[in-house]
Amino acid sequence: MDIKIIAEPSQVPQRKHPTDAGADLIAAEDVTILPAEWQLVGTGVAAAIPVGFAGFVHSRSGLAALHGVSVLNAPGVIDSDYRGEIKVNLHNAGMFPVEIKKGHRIAQLIIQRVERPTLVPVKSLDVTERGDGGHGSTGR
Repeated sequence: MDIKIIAEPSQVPQRKHPTDAGADLIAAEDVTILPAEWQLVGTGVAAAIPVGFAGFVHSRSGLAALHGVSVLNAPGVIDSDYRGEIKVNLHNAGMFPVEIKKGHRIAQLIIQRVERPTLVPVKSLDVTERGDGGHGSTGR
């Protein structure tokens, strides 16, 4: 998959281990995120995601566990025809300001195949044991 570097110090997203699903995205800018705030942080990269696939931007577990920082709209979706800079909407759910510096790993990018079935309007759906029970209904 083609990756274009559009701002320094960015780099092609890297997997730290051969079996990692996600490749790390790094910050291309310095930002401070105050408690309860969020900021759109540039990564300095753009991607040519193949048709039939999409990019999904997920939180890094270390940032979330250590600082309460996660991807606000996780996972963020990157469509295959988007060619602009990948940006990450980071949210600070912690109690202290968090400084993100250029080059810090801020999120992980996962590329997955996506199905695009035809959506057909109908008057009713097939009956299942679960039915319309949701939002914790199986635990009641």
